[in-house]
Amino acid sequence: MVTIMNRRREMRPRLRMTRQRRALLAAIEEAGGHPTADEIYRIAKRRLPRISLGTIYRNLGILAEHGLVQSIEAAGRQRRFDADAARHYHVRCMGCGRLDDVRMKSICHVERAARAATGYEITGHRMELLGLCRGCATERDRKRKGAQRSPAKQGGA
Repeated sequence: MVTIMNRRREMRPRLRMTRQRRALLAAIEEAGGHPTADEIYRIAKRRLPRISLGTIYRNLGILAEHGLVQSIEAAGRQRRFDADAARHYHVRCMGCGRLDDVRMKSICHVERAARAATGYEITGHRMELLGLCRGCATERDRKRKGAQRSPAKQGGA
């Protein structure tokens, strides 16, 4: 799931942009889409051969905390990272696990409704859209059509 933070961000200390952090940001951009830490590691290792996987994980967390990347988490799935830190949502294919951006207006009215209903100070929200990508939907439909034809062929034999 993606955390969408309100405009009222906590003030954080200025982040020092180390060589490793610059390499991670470049690796995320190069990977395109929403790479995992392992995928980022393989790309970053070309630029910094001595970088460790622990450094990758630690710095991805720091970059996400400072809003330079989005950390995308879903139960039972590897965490993914998005170089586009602007407010947006994602949709996950339940067939193949593909993850895509969804460009739509933020639904901050949900936060206002939750604040009114609970009295909480709402600082953000998480939302994951689920579905089937075109490829998986086409494959499902192909299988359904095949299953519908099978009994007729067996009865006519």
